[in-house]
Amino acid sequence: MGNTHGHRHQHRNSLQPPPTYKYDSQPQQLPLPNPIHQGTSNSNNNNMHSLPYTQLDSTTLRALAGNAEGFGRFAIGGFHGPLYHVTSLSDDGPGSLRDACRKKEPFWIVFEVSGTIHLSSYLNVSSYKTIDGRGQRIKLTGKGLRLKECEHVIICNLEFEGGRGPDVDGIQIKPNSKHIWIDRCSLRDFDDGLIDITRESTDITISRCHFSQHDKTMLIGADPSHVGDRCMRVTIHHCFFNETRQRHPRVRYAKVHLYNNYTRGWGIYAVCASVESQIFSQHNIYEAGHKKVAFKYLTEKAADKESGATGQIRSEGDLFLNGAQPGLMNEDVGYNMFHPSEYYPTWTVGPPTDDLKQLLHHCTGWQSVARPPDQTAFAE
Repeated sequence: MGNTHGHRHQHRNSLQPPPTYKYDSQPQQLPLPNPIHQGTSNSNNNNMHSLPYTQLDSTTLRALAGNAEGFGRFAIGGFHGPLYHVTSLSDDGPGSLRDACRKKEPFWIVFEVSGTIHLSSYLNVSSYKTIDGRGQRIKLTGKGLRLKECEHVIICNLEFEGGRGPDVDGIQIKPNSKHIWIDRCSLRDFDDGLIDITRESTDITISRCHFSQHDKTMLIGADPSHVGDRCMRVTIHHCFFNETRQRHPRVRYAKVHLYNNYTRGWGIYAVCASVESQIFSQHNIYEAGHKKVAFKYLTEKAADKESGATGQIRSEGDLFLNGAQPGLMNEDVGYNMFHPSEYYPTWTVGPPTDDLKQLLHHCTGWQSVARPPDQTAFAE
């Protein structure tokens, strides 16, 4: 294994963000935040037994911007906009989450209330939004979020539960959306998927999330007829797939990097490679329940091809527990397989140990963490 991965180090952003407003202020344009610098490190370093990004909670509110690992690393969310304070748990109206998300200007959305927001329809999120649930406990139910033709969205520290209706996903990303980071969310019990990424949506990172009580967990690429999905790139890391049945994820066409995730007790399979997908599985923990084979391959025919094909899975340093078997096919076939270092030079990955398993068990999903101060709190 090469040393293409490394630690994150503490970063203090010296930029002054725009002032705090309620709902209707015009955003102030700022330069982009400086990313956290990463050094290369061997994956056996003992300091790796901590989750990435935890230092961001002790700096400033907007330190999240531009600091995801992986394909979603450029997502800045609402960094350039003022704060929007959600003061109502209503489905719509002034001070509601829906009101904030529909506005076209950038907003960093924070919550002044805790509780459940019952959505009667999909909540559409427009570009340049951060939905930051730190400091409160917000649960979305009934329907989910829809990211449609948008870019630069960060969703952090929310709960999604009980979505009802046909094609109702917890977070639906389609079409043509990009630069998305979903971090530290708890998702369970929707009628369709928990996170679906389709129709040429790309450059997405999903991190520190907890998935439970569900069947079709995560779909990347919805249909073999959509050959444009060959552009899609997704990173999934430090997530806990807790006895969900399948799709952790199921992938068509996309390049997907999985690292330091914990998947246990799947009902059908853990990870599925469908038509032309390229899945790099690195230092994950696969703990079997009744079903033992972790990786599944499904043959499908691309619309512009004469014959069907599966995808490729490369497993590097994965740990298989409780009788789990990889079930790898064509592992040594090197064609058509990307390596993450072609796209980003460093990422935080540690050995798949019991310490990592316990950490992901207890510290993924929504967490009771304080909302960091916005930098304007220190400005005169």
